[in-house]
Amino acid sequence: QVQLVESGGGLVQPGGSLRLSCAYSGDIFRINAMGWYRQAPGKQRDLVAMITRGERSTNYADSVRGRFTISRDNAKNTVFLQMNGLRPEDTAVYYCNAYPKTNYWGQGTQVTVSS
Repeated sequence: QVQLVESGGGLVQPGGSLRLSCAYSGDIFRINAMGWYRQAPGKQRDLVAMITRGERSTNYADSVRGRFTISRDNAKNTVFLQMNGLRPEDTAVYYCNAYPKTNYWGQGTQVTVSS
């Protein structure tokens, strides 16, 4: 069964931190690179960060590089996104998916950065 379940979002003040988690099931995610994507109201869904299956390579969007860190625990079929130094422009619904993305999406987790 293919499933993605994101969690860990919330309301945080600018400069704060959050750690997102994504529990995934299905070989399509276990054997591939994974990514975090986000979609702000009225905007397209964009890649934020990706990590290879062996955790040997990561890459980040310019807007989050140096503030966000992606990691994964293959034994627990979970991928994480540590977000530090959050800014109001980081406000969005965050999703995980394979990289490149598939047609499978979870419900996402809302991150709101506001004072």
